Amino acid sequence: MPASTIAIICIYLGFALLELWRTNLFRKSEQTRDDGIVEAVSMIMLLGLTQPVVLFTSATLAGMVAPQWEGALSGINIFLAIGLFLILDDMMQYWWHRASHSFHWLYNLHRAHHNAKYMSVRLVYRNNLFYYAMMPGIWLSGILIYLGLGWVYAGYIVVKLLVITGAHSDVAWDKPLYKIKWLSPVMWVVERTISTPATHHAHHGRHADDPAVQYKGNYGNLLFFWDVLFGTAKITRSFPKSYGVENLAPATLGQQLMWPIFPENREMKPSVGEEATAKVA
Repeated sequence: MPASTIAIICIYLGFALLELWRTNLFRKSEQTRDDGIVEAVSMIMLLGLTQPVVLFTSATLAGMVAPQWEGALSGINIFLAIGLFLILDDMMQYWWHRASHSFHWLYNLHRAHHNAKYMSVRLVYRNNLFYYAMMPGIWLSGILIYLGLGWVYAGYIVVKLLVITGAHSDVAWDKPLYKIKWLSPVMWVVERTISTPATHHAHHGRHADDPAVQYKGNYGNLLFFWDVLFGTAKITRSFPKSYGVENLAPATLGQQLMWPIFPENREMKPSVGEEATAKVA
């Protein structure tokens, strides 16, 4: 097993054990039976099938189109290589995530992630099974691997998973640090650079009138800097009172995992007025 895979497993299990100890990992507030099913199925499918297949397929297609370019970037400066992943994977994921909150059809591929009425490491991979298969950043990462940057991707993905797992955890690592006065300038830089629990929890907050909630923003995954750069950042150093989606009809298990194969339940669709305050409004 590759060292990067071992590191990712250790990171995830570390945060999971912390939640198990501090906030009860398997019994979250307002959770339903469907929550556990969606989380288990989407995680297994992404890590065991979707991501490996997409990376392999994109690299294979690149080889068919430009066989002369295989390994062409293997000798470039490591900082330039990391920059390519930050732009072609992380920034592209920012725009993919932002688009999923702007277009109704795309939100149906992402809404499973927000159906949960709690925060947890359990949400990191929670999405419709087609959401990641269509994510541009994974396809572009496969091309960068084909070009010889697989060694950089192995380290990059570990750091990215460390940040986003910590950002989803309901054991907020940043919360006590905000209370330390001399750390305030450091945290000012940190919270504008990477996703933190405070900034990402805001994106999952339930009620639009909650000052700590930012429905239409805080889309960043590894880098929160994209939100700062593109004007969608909201930084409050506080946390929402509750989580989920207000004024949006419940989704069935089938819709959460495999829309459009399992279509929306039109009978439970909210009115136009209610949709205006929903996340995709």
